[in-house]
Amino acid sequence: MAAQTMRAAARLRVVELIGDRRRPAADVAAEAGAEPQPMARLLRALASLGLLREHASGSYSVTPAGALLDPARPDSLTSFVRMFTEPTMTRAWEHLDDSVRTGRTSFDTVFGTDFFGHVARHPELSADFNAAMGQASRDTAAVLPRAYDFGRFTSVTDVGGGDGTLLAAVLAAHPGLNGVVLDTAEGLAEAPGTLERQGLTERCALTTGDFFRSVPAGSDVYLMKSVLHDWADDQVVTILSHCRAVLPPGGVVLIVDPVLPEAVGTPTETGSGSEVDPEVNLSEGGVTYLTDLNMLVNVGGRERTRGDFEDVCRRAGLTLTSITPLAGAAPFSLIEAVAAPVTTSDTGNGSG
Repeated sequence: MAAQTMRAAARLRVVELIGDRRRPAADVAAEAGAEPQPMARLLRALASLGLLREHASGSYSVTPAGALLDPARPDSLTSFVRMFTEPTMTRAWEHLDDSVRTGRTSFDTVFGTDFFGHVARHPELSADFNAAMGQASRDTAAVLPRAYDFGRFTSVTDVGGGDGTLLAAVLAAHPGLNGVVLDTAEGLAEAPGTLERQGLTERCALTTGDFFRSVPAGSDVYLMKSVLHDWADDQVVTILSHCRAVLPPGGVVLIVDPVLPEAVGTPTETGSGSEVDPEVNLSEGGVTYLTDLNMLVNVGGRERTRGDFEDVCRRAGLTLTSITPLAGAAPFSLIEAVAAPVTTSDTGNGSG
């Protein structure tokens, strides 16, 4: 109910119409083309959610949280709200029980195609999805450049990098780096604008491709954020194997995804001896468990534990070396993997 209330507010442009003033519900309704009394009820509900503030005069103003629904703000979450309350995202959830029974992705049954194929065939939906993914990457983009020593490398390829938000932040913080964003044509649609705004068009190439077929060679770092959780284990191994195939000596694969603890409420092992407070883990991880179910019903992927990541990396010829929680971008962690050592059993001894 709360989610659909936010969806209505975004579609009716409530926050934009109120702006930085106090406005009566009747005035907002008139400009939105809505009825006064239902609008007053909507504004009251938004106030109860902390997005608006109701004043004694019966007028309303926007709170700092509500201001994130203003699409004109650089930190707006409007596209994220619109996308994740879209019937395209929510209808498959009605069949969660079927997905649990069968293990199959409900979206494919409901819509007759897979999620990404459906989005690609609907330009307006594709634009909203790309914008939502860019908005979802902003917190990570703010902390990742200083959370890892990118300065020792020369080039980074962002695999499935979408509109380039994440890679642009890394390149801006490390002037010695060049970059490549790899994605489908639909995924890259907004990337030229991102690079132009950041003054990075000369340092970053956009490559249209399919990471299930290959990834471009030539980088020291292969970066993926919110990519692997979209796919089943065998598909993840394929993506990682393509990265491993072009990884130079000393190169790394960096995965930005949530890392679930081995049991709910237990600390997440980082590999560095540090621990995550179980209470913090519960409050931040709760959303990730729901995201895990979203992957089940909509795209067929999953969220993973450390052990799960170690397994898919091993199968792709990689060794997981560290997991670092990204403070300020919870629940995401930075997972580093390197090429696994080649053993005699890998190469054979020529004896037949």
